[in-house]
Parts: sequence; structure tokens; C-alpha cells
Amino acid sequence: MVLPDDEFEFFFDKPWSDGLPVVIPTEERIEDMLTGVDRNPNGVIGEVPPANEVMTVHAVAVHAVMAGCRAEYFSGLVAALEAVLEPPFNINGIQATMHSCAPLTIFNGSYGKEIGLHGGSGCFGPGFRANATIGRAIRLILMNLGGGIPGVTSMSTFSQPSRYTYCIRENEEDSPWEPLSVTRGYRTEEDTVTAVACENPKLIFDDISKDPETLLAGPADAVAYLGCMNALRRTDLVFAISPDHAKICADAGWSKADVHAYLCEKAGKTLGELKVGGGYTEDRIQDLPIKVDLENDNFFVPTIKDQDDLMIIVAGGIPGPISAFMHGWNGASRPVTRKIYLQDEA
Repeated sequence: MVLPDDEFEFFFDKPWSDGLPVVIPTEERIEDMLTGVDRNPNGVIGEVPPANEVMTVHAVAVHAVMAGCRAEYFSGLVAALEAVLEPPFNINGIQATMHSCAPLTIFNGSYGKEIGLHGGSGCFGPGFRANATIGRAIRLILMNLGGGIPGVTSMSTFSQPSRYTYCIRENEEDSPWEPLSVTRGYRTEEDTVTAVACENPKLIFDDISKDPETLLAGPADAVAYLGCMNALRRTDLVFAISPDHAKICADAGWSKADVHAYLCEKAGKTLGELKVGGGYTEDRIQDLPIKVDLENDNFFVPTIKDQDDLMIIVAGGIPGPISAFMHGWNGASRPVTRKIYLQDEA
């Protein structure tokens, strides 16, 4: 029996929820959330496609409350939304695609650690409020302001669990290498968030390998299967290597750049193998940013068509003989990194 004044059921009856209960956005809760940034509540962040509703700071605060965020998460959430709305990210296409990609947000820097964003054991799963609620707030905004409603504008054939929330922090403490933010041109001390359109993580298990070449053979194979977007298109890829796997590489003297170069070189299929897949057409091959010899079935076609498309992060916990690949969309979206401006920097 549903009580007539049940505020939770009221929200379920409206197209404002992701299917889970929301925190009721009272004025008091919204005002508290707005203390997390030094910005005008009426300030416009942008329009959210495809409905193109105006997203103000106040509107973000409403959805942050609904998602369960704390006020200290707000600066990171705003930066993530700014990244998602950048034209190269193409959130309009992501909202309407038949694919299942979702905005993966990767945080770097001390801010993420301070607010409790998690990059260690279980980082893609439940149990971490900052991860869960920042990602959920993004999704609620994409639905409510952007109109990304399944079966209405969102034509995703299956969708994916990460469309509830897809938000982590890089495990910088257990990484032997520079963080993603530095690789992308920011200083170590800068707090950043990077948005990438990705599929769910696909796991690569290896508890035997002791050297980089053997260890990375699995990821190179896993990223190149015939049905993936990357096989016949130029798309983004995120490789989340576990601390244990990263240590094997680092102990052998391999830098992150070495791992990156190896995967770019080894991941791929021959032209003859690609022809077996149903997605193959000569037009699609000729549209690639690399020259392919269409008369040679032994010609090797790399999965990573441009080295800038592969991003490597260290994530997950110890012990952990598992790494993960996140395949990208169809090449129509590019990753975007934004600096997070805290109140004393604004």
C-alpha cells in the first residue's frame, strides 16, 4: 500500500528518477549544497543536449542533493559537468546513441582523495559514497535537463550498469608512474577530472605472468576482438592497470609510456581476420586515419589507430591480478580534462 503523502513515491511517479529513490531536494539541503562552490546560484554552466535545458549552478545543486552528494563534492561535480558539455565530448550523440557508452569521470589530485573518492579495491562498484553520488548526479542531470530518457531520446539497445554511475579516482598512491592528469599536460599539484565515453570495464585476469611482455599479451588480445567498436574505427580506450600488474612492468624498468607503446603496437588484427567480422566494409577501412593495403590479407590493422586515443590509469587494489579495459564509443567523442577550482582558487 502506498501512503498518499509518501514523498519518495511522489518522485518515483515523476520522470525525475533513475529508478532508485532520491533524496528530497528541500530548500535547506539545496542551500547547504551551494556552499560547496563560490559561484552565483543563477550562473549558467551550459545547456544539456538534446533537450537543451539550461543548467544553472542551482539546478546542479538540486540534482546533487537528489543523488546523495555532500557539499564538498560540488566543485568536482561542476568540473565534471563542464567537461561533459565541452563540444569535443559530444554528449548530444552519447545521449541518443544505440550504443551503451557512458561518461566515465576519472579524478586526479588531492581533492578527490580528500572528499573520499575511491580508486582502490572495488572502485567501480558499490560502497563509496563520493563515487556513487557524483556519477549519479551527472546521470540525473543528463536525464532531467538533457532529456536522455530510455526509449525517448536514448536509443541504447541495452544500456549498461555504469549509466547509473561511472566515477572513480586514479589510485595514485599505489602507482609507480605519473597520473593521467600529468600525462594530459597538467601539473602534479593540480586537481583535475577527465571525462571519457566508455563501455563497462572488461576484465583481464593474470596471476602468473612475471614479465611485461607476457602480462600485456592478454590486454593486447582482449582489446582487439572483432565485435568491439575499436576494431574498425578510431575510438578512445582506457586501460585501468592494477597496482600489482603495474608493479610487474615498473620492476622490469618499463615506464607508462613503454606500456602504452607496447599496446599500441601489439593490439590489432590482420585485414583477413577483420574481413571475417560482420562489420567489415572497404569504405570503413578506407576511412581510418591509417593507410591499409586492401590487397594484403596479412596486413596488420592496429586496434589503436592513433596513440593519443589510449589512456592508461592505475586503479584497483592490492592484491589484484586483474586489470581492465574500457572500450570507447564510435570515434565521435573525444576525452576532455578540466581543472577543478576550489573555493579559495575561484
